[in-house]
Amino acid sequence: MLGTLNGALEAREVRLDPEAMIAAVTGFNEIVDRTPVLTRIEIEYRMRIPEGTRDVVDWALELHQSKCPTAATLRGAVEVSWTAEIEEEPSQA
Repeated sequence: MLGTLNGALEAREVRLDPEAMIAAVTGFNEIVDRTPVLTRIEIEYRMRIPEGTRDVVDWALELHQSKCPTAATLRGAVEVSWTAEIEEEPSQA
C-alpha cells in the first residue's frame, strides 16, 4: 500500500524523500482449525509533507487502499486498516 500511496502522490506532483514517508506494519494471526492464519494487518504511516499539500495527501490516503493490488488481493480474507501521523514542513522561502 505504501507504493500505491506514493504513486498517487507523485502523480499529483507531491514528491516525498524516502525518509519522509515510513510505514510500520503489524500483522495479527489467529488460530483457525489449529492453523495460524493471518487475519488482520494494521499500517501506521508517518509522513513529513510539504506545506500546502495536506489536501492532496488526505485525498490520496482516503483512496489508496481501494487502488492497491495487494489490498485487493487480501480483501475478504484479511482485514487491513491504517492510520497516519502527518507533519507539515514549512516551505523554504
